[in-house]
Amino acid sequence: MRIKVKLFASLRERLELTERDVEIDEGHTVNDVWNTIAGDSGLPANVMAAVNMDYVKPETKVVDGDEVAFFPPVTGG
Repeated sequence: MRIKVKLFASLRERLELTERDVEIDEGHTVNDVWNTIAGDSGLPANVMAAVNMDYVKPETKVVDGDEVAFFPPVTGG
């Protein structure tokens, strides 16, 4: 299945990627999507994720055509 991935702010700079379509198998989670694009061992605890503009937990399953967005922590001063 095909998932659209979007990265924002420092994550976009870190992975040198703004947007990408990825192919993953059915039954995969947001965490699996992160591992596919970042090659890490799981979504960092401080990174937020959204599926189709709704914030979700890393264990949320994705389906064909979903848009998954990853956001770094926001700080203010």
